[in-house]
Amino acid sequence: MSAIRRLLVANRGEIAVRVMRACRELGIAPIAVHSSIDRGALHVREADEAIEIGGPAPAESYLRVDAILDAAARTRADAIHPGYGFLSENAAFAAACRDAGVIFVGPPPEAIAAMGSKLGARERMQAAGVPVVPGATPSDQTDAGVRAAALALGLPVVVKASAGGGGKGMRVVTEVATLDESIAAARREATRAFGDGTLYVERRIERPRHVEIQVFADAHGNCVHLFERECSIQRRHQKIVEETPSPALTPAVRARMGEAAVAAARAAGYVNAGTIEFLLEGSGDDARFYFLEMNTRLQVEHAITEAVTGVDLVHAQLAIAGGAPLPWTQDALVPRGHAIEVRLCAEDPEQGFLPQAGRLLACRFPHAPGLRVDAGVERGDAIPVQYDSLVAKIVGHAATRDAAIARLEAALRRTLVFGVRTNATLLARILAHPRFRAGDVDTGFVADEHEALIGTGTASTAALAAAAWLRTSPGQRPGHAPGECAGRIGDEAEAAITTNPWATLRGWRG
Repeated sequence: MSAIRRLLVANRGEIAVRVMRACRELGIAPIAVHSSIDRGALHVREADEAIEIGGPAPAESYLRVDAILDAAARTRADAIHPGYGFLSENAAFAAACRDAGVIFVGPPPEAIAAMGSKLGARERMQAAGVPVVPGATPSDQTDAGVRAAALALGLPVVVKASAGGGGKGMRVVTEVATLDESIAAARREATRAFGDGTLYVERRIERPRHVEIQVFADAHGNCVHLFERECSIQRRHQKIVEETPSPALTPAVRARMGEAAVAAARAAGYVNAGTIEFLLEGSGDDARFYFLEMNTRLQVEHAITEAVTGVDLVHAQLAIAGGAPLPWTQDALVPRGHAIEVRLCAEDPEQGFLPQAGRLLACRFPHAPGLRVDAGVERGDAIPVQYDSLVAKIVGHAATRDAAIARLEAALRRTLVFGVRTNATLLARILAHPRFRAGDVDTGFVADEHEALIGTGTASTAALAAAAWLRTSPGQRPGHAPGECAGRIGDEAEAAITTNPWATLRGWRG
């Protein structure tokens, strides 16, 4: 039995709903916090109790340590799960939880702080024998000092923010003529995003793969890895398709990478779930990998690891936070089959992946063996502009990679989201692309294949939904009738698309 009885989830959306599901399975009472515009959100409806903690902007609510701890005290929560994003990798928040006598479901604040600085993490990894990308951290942090370090390393280089993440405060420099402006731009962005303009430079690795290793450690000295996830398909340095196992890793490289990840976690004094991210260069047994960063939290893509290992990572997080030892040994973890996840996001790929906001007039996800959908919304819910654009994660698991791809393609065809534009068509095109089918991808894949992936002309789920809406009489459209208008439109859209989608589309075009 877990030592945790009442868990406050300091997050929203899909991850909050997923953690609450684990609570139900373990007999733990889930508690939600929410902003003023999230009063009717799905994670609030799923909770036993809910506390409003501030206004719509994250700084007014989900990033307020004082309000979250006050909510924990008011609801008698004995633990807080931070999810991912918001305060999940905030060492001060973890320390504040500890000071307040509330269990933080994650690593110790000292481990978060140690791995939160990219410069400090590089030094720690080097000392532990974990390979890092060749680079330099200039003691002279003026623009001239960073320039000199970059030239000494040799172009091409990547200028990076020490406190950065998600591509912020990062610039690729291939020519001396653009070096000065790149340094200045990276520093401005880093200062604005993180309040820290410290920069360092690394050798630019051409066409790398992004491969990460899931690690888990307890407070009793045990540490294991749960194999890798291939995360090379990204837009704006953010992942949109992940899979395990990676098509690129040989058994020998997989073993070396897993050992390096465990060494990294031990060097950080780590406890609970974490991820060691690597860049992979080359192929075969001679492939080289380099430490990129550590995410001191549960990852968005943890579901594919759960699919192939048959374990529940959130269950394990809660048990370890309650003082239990790891529930598995390394030898007991045996991957089975292949799993792929796509991130369905409210965004417009044709407009530079511009985030979308609005109310979901229709929302339907497929259910079938080998499929898992983690969603944070249902029909009638809103996608607010203030938060992340993730609508749902769709996971296909099968005995082989080809079968997993086929399962996901079928799932995307049966996914309906009407009310906001999504990247569903892009995801389907990625799965169908010959390079993806061959496992021949790297972090530049989406940019390289932009025309094939993002060009117009293919009917999408969104287009079919729009067709159904346009065939609805004007008096039943949003803005023309109150009350049950959205529900009626959602019903009609789903019925039209399910019964005869192509006729519906022809009617829209005609």
